[in-house]
Amino acid sequence: MPLASYGVLVGQLHRHFRDDPDTQGRWFHVNLEVDAPAGRFHCAVDVDSHKSNVGVRWKVLTLSALELGPAAGLALGYHDLAFAPDSGALDYLRHPFLVDHAGVLFRRRPPTGLTELMDLLGSHPWQIGSYAEATDALEPILVAGRRTLVFGEPFTDDDLGRLGMHNVHQNQGDPAGSQWWDENGIWQDGATVTERPDGRYDVFLSKFSSQADLTDGSGHPVG
Repeated sequence: MPLASYGVLVGQLHRHFRDDPDTQGRWFHVNLEVDAPAGRFHCAVDVDSHKSNVGVRWKVLTLSALELGPAAGLALGYHDLAFAPDSGALDYLRHPFLVDHAGVLFRRRPPTGLTELMDLLGSHPWQIGSYAEATDALEPILVAGRRTLVFGEPFTDDDLGRLGMHNVHQNQGDPAGSQWWDENGIWQDGATVTERPDGRYDVFLSKFSSQADLTDGSGHPVG
């Protein structure tokens, strides 16, 4: 069963900030404020996990509008997306310009000596490191005033009346027995995307280390 709702917010980045750190000095999200016709949206991008034994992996890449897909041409505002490739939805494991070809080949991070070669071949392998390193990778693309696309699940904070986006990360491959198993699905992955002055798009993707790199047609782990 996929997410209850999935789509993309298209707006202008107002600012970003980090969560307040916990007692160990860590923060779990980089928060974006994105202006759209319906108001200012709060978007929470995961750069760590509250579970100490579950890390986050990430990658940053640059795509043309054609490579990104139909969402690049959408007007300002929130748009529901069907769980299908022709809607503009993203899928880390199926989108031709997001898939980690080396990961599929090796079923893990490729040997160090092949990483640069895989980059040249368009593999874009996942990076592994700390929450601080993930944040350092994300923040350079968060330029105030840039047209910004946030893929994920919309929400409304009923107490504050605040609009927002969460589940801005991979939304498939969670293991059996986890609380997110029922939300596994294909063509519903989250991402943070900002438009460069040259018309290309910087893309930040993140996933939890507990999530599988191969999934079936229901988004459940394979192997």
